Amino acid sequence: MEKVNDRLVQLEIDVLNANDKKAQQNREKFLNKHILALNLVSSPGSGKTTLLCKTIERISKDFKLAVIEGDQQTLNDAERIRATGCRAIQINTGEGCHLDAEMIDEACEKIKPEDRSILFIENVGNLVCPAAFDLGEDCKVVVLSVTEGEDKPIKYPDMFAASSVMLLNKIDLLPYLDFDVEKCKEYAKRVNPDIEIIEVSATKGTGMNEWIGWLKNRFSRLA
Repeated sequence: MEKVNDRLVQLEIDVLNANDKKAQQNREKFLNKHILALNLVSSPGSGKTTLLCKTIERISKDFKLAVIEGDQQTLNDAERIRATGCRAIQINTGEGCHLDAEMIDEACEKIKPEDRSILFIENVGNLVCPAAFDLGEDCKVVVLSVTEGEDKPIKYPDMFAASSVMLLNKIDLLPYLDFDVEKCKEYAKRVNPDIEIIEVSATKGTGMNEWIGWLKNRFSRLA
């Protein structure tokens, strides 16, 4: 049994090492083309796709955009993105619980994000596996809905530790929920003191200007 476990550990190390190598190649391509690649991560039902659609509607006149959609099945999310007028490609992972760097490279060969553009990568809904897989992105953006409970950052610390910004979504529902915003922020800062936190409501528009400002500032660093 010990030998089997050793082989499994070695296999996991080999997979991650291979992924990291491809991710670094992706990152170099993005940097050379001045592409801001953002890895959007969350649990299912956080409102990630709605948030992305509303974001695209607000910035499509100012930026060249492309989206890579990750999900286990269906083309639903990519179709919602295309309805905004933005180019999108869907990756269905089947039983896989995350995107990896090779998938992103293959998707980019097909969608060909333009120079000086923003590439949104909407990962599979999962707060565990995507934390371990670098895609070559500039940074991870974790979306947390207030309907999920304020303790998610300490339940799934790796994801929040790996993210540069947390979008606390659906804050318009706070009057109807027992959710402690300040405790949630404290938990997030406990696992990642440098994480930026923006409160938003994608459906009502609250906090979207701050989020768009963050995007524009991040993009300006590539100039």
